[in-house]
Amino acid sequence: MKPCISASIMCADLMNIGSHLKELERCGCEYIHVDIMDGIFVPNYTLGTDLVRRLHQATRIPLDLHLMVEAPEDKLDYFELFPEDVVSIHVESTRHLQKALSKIRQRGAKASAALNPATPICCLDYLYDDLDMVLIMTVNPGFAGQKMIPSTLGKITQVKEWLKQKGKGHIPVEADGNVSFENAVKMERAGADIFVAGTSSIYRQGIPFEDSVKAFREVLRPN
Repeated sequence: MKPCISASIMCADLMNIGSHLKELERCGCEYIHVDIMDGIFVPNYTLGTDLVRRLHQATRIPLDLHLMVEAPEDKLDYFELFPEDVVSIHVESTRHLQKALSKIRQRGAKASAALNPATPICCLDYLYDDLDMVLIMTVNPGFAGQKMIPSTLGKITQVKEWLKQKGKGHIPVEADGNVSFENAVKMERAGADIFVAGTSSIYRQGIPFEDSVKAFREVLRPN
């Protein structure tokens, strides 16, 4: 698949969200990445259920919901989900991962499993029929501005190969964490298909948003 941009709404100017969403649509961003944190699974609080509903009202871009919360299966009903939305839940956050992934699909959205940097990919061994995407954290979740953990590049490659071995090579792998221009190239070479773009790529201070998105795509698809 072609490289896709999932623009992190957490990094946007929420005071000007309307105009920002129009820019995202104009630039053809494939997803809006929505980080939802509960202060328990990760030491931070971010975006909530009402914002998800309002985003659906304000844009046609599918949402890429990243639930960094404990027991996500108990909270899925809080969210409005559309068919093209993707919902990522962490394998570390629930005792009943397959059940939680199935519930996402029952709600009509696409199901994704997210792995923290130190979590081995063997946690996915019996889930390949339940997945529409795999999200690889290249930093420890909770805060923007961290450095990429180099070993996660190898994990991206391992997950991509694992999916091919299971006959699921069409399932995309998403990279999330310090997806800078330099790191995005490394992540793509490792096998990533979707890139969570934030302050180190498309939200660069002093540079027009449209120019940043164009430059980022050129890095991912060099001539």
